[in-house]
Amino acid sequence: MRKYFGPINIGNNVKIGANSIVLKNIPENSTVVGCNRIINNKKEAAI
Repeated sequence: MRKYFGPINIGNNVKIGANSIVLKNIPENSTVVGCNRIINNKKEAAI
């Protein structure tokens, strides 16, 4: 189950993990797990 809250943009080629909560925009070629934990090309950024 995935949850999306508010007006957000999800880029192309994005992977969203199970039970993830997306609250912010997600850039292209990213992976999202948990609550807006973005893993993008070997860099991790908590948003």
